Amino acid sequence: MTKIAFIGAGSLGFTRGLVRDILTFPLLRDATISLMDIDDERLEFARRSIERIVELGEYPAKVEATSNREEALRGADVVCVTILAQGVDVWRHDIEIPKKYGVDTNVGDTRGPSGIFRALRTIPVMLDIARDMERICPNATMLNYTNPMVMLCRAMQRETSIQLTGLCHSVQGTAEMLANWIGAPMDEVTYTCAGINHMAWYTKFEVNGTDAYPMIRDAITTRPEVYNEEIVRNEMFLHLDYYVTESSGHNSEYNWWFRKRPDLIEKYCTDGTGWNPGEYAYIIKSYERREEEWRDNAKKWFASDSPISLERGHEYAAYIINALMGGEPFEFNGNVANTKLVTNLPENACVEVPVWASKKGLSPVHVGDLPPSCAMLTGLTSQIEEMAVEGALTGDSRLIYQAIAHDPLTAAVLSLSEIKELTEQMFEKNRAYLPQFDRVLV
Repeated sequence: MTKIAFIGAGSLGFTRGLVRDILTFPLLRDATISLMDIDDERLEFARRSIERIVELGEYPAKVEATSNREEALRGADVVCVTILAQGVDVWRHDIEIPKKYGVDTNVGDTRGPSGIFRALRTIPVMLDIARDMERICPNATMLNYTNPMVMLCRAMQRETSIQLTGLCHSVQGTAEMLANWIGAPMDEVTYTCAGINHMAWYTKFEVNGTDAYPMIRDAITTRPEVYNEEIVRNEMFLHLDYYVTESSGHNSEYNWWFRKRPDLIEKYCTDGTGWNPGEYAYIIKSYERREEEWRDNAKKWFASDSPISLERGHEYAAYIINALMGGEPFEFNGNVANTKLVTNLPENACVEVPVWASKKGLSPVHVGDLPPSCAMLTGLTSQIEEMAVEGALTGDSRLIYQAIAHDPLTAAVLSLSEIKELTEQMFEKNRAYLPQFDRVLV
């Protein structure tokens, strides 16, 4: 019997969908699903929703719900983590303070000033979870969905001995998008994708063994609806020759080219995936709205006349868990330590590469060099995040400032002195949440 612990189980839609998929595998039908959350109301909704899935599917699975993390981890084989450290009232300042200085952020949960400060607050919590796993379930595998993916995974890979990988939907989602643009069935598509989370590149994208990049380029340059769907990423592809993962909204924040002037934001950053025209930091509005609506959505889901499908979806964590427990091996793109996997990115940094899951564990695939046009930005970003993790683990605020000073978008907009002021203000606003920094010497 497999035990799967969900830390942050109150993420209702995600937890429901993943458990539904898990229980469709014969090997996992009798799994123990242990739900843990610090929000009692969300935890109760999660428990009821999973029990309903078990009942409708007539599965011999067992459901547990607890606010005690050690209890959830005891005996676990797999630990899925989907936490959010603090709420909108705290992390909105990660976006609003840089905006005051002219650093216009769209999402702000991955890198740059906003992503780094989110990491500073979240790394201690993730390390606590990982160290609990070392003590309570040392042979379990962590599947992390929490952002900022690179910095959190790197901190845990560096400081703990647990087997872990970070999962993100951007690789498979982008591959499906590109295949749709050129009318190719996914079962005819093969690709190699590598880099870092949200900045991985399809070094190969083929249909039936033939390079599909000419077809993708043709779709982007001849069909305005395709170009407008992902303006930022399409511009990056047209100029750098390789397609990058994650949406245009995210990627506009990660480089020098699209958000350093209002006219460029207006030209490139108001249409397509991930945008909310006329509003900066749409994610604040989105989270506030979700906080208001989740109870109503949960009640609708529980309504007796609501249709509930038990068919397996495409959440690939379920396939990974099945493989780890002895089912069919499964290949995915995961976030792992760079043990000479991507040879022109920093050694031991967290990279996103193909990984095989099987009963043997997680086996990442050697990729080699990224193309030079991709490696320049990716390597800089990886080094910035290495610096930020070092600062987070050592309590060195000077390193945090220097990491932000090298962030491409921030550096394109501000001087070093202005970045220093921005960083000092962010530290001051976060002082209550960063006890690891005894003194702030920026």
